[in-house]
Amino acid sequence: MKPIQIKVTEKKYLQLQWDNDSISKIELKYLREECPCASCKGETILLRSYRPPQPAILSPEMYLISSIQLVGDYAVQITWKDGHSTGIYSWDYLKLIETSQQSNEKQNYQPLL
Repeated sequence: MKPIQIKVTEKKYLQLQWDNDSISKIELKYLREECPCASCKGETILLRSYRPPQPAILSPEMYLISSIQLVGDYAVQITWKDGHSTGIYSWDYLKLIETSQQSNEKQNYQPLL
């Protein structure tokens, strides 16, 4: 499943219309907090997990989108107004966080091994 339209609505949501005509609506704050990049969620290298520190300064701009770029045929890369742009959100990941946002569930980033 791939989106045929992606847009920000009400300055608060990322809305995706999928090729099966379903619509996903993800709150921007939740989308940013679940950014999948290594600097936000950490990474595992040589059997050791590294977790990033919490951001020292929280600003309203970190929850506003500056631009969205397609990454191949499988994802988008979002640039946030505070300059953060390393998260790549696959279509599968966007569907996953759409369902988990209702319970405000945080994604479980366990070590890879």
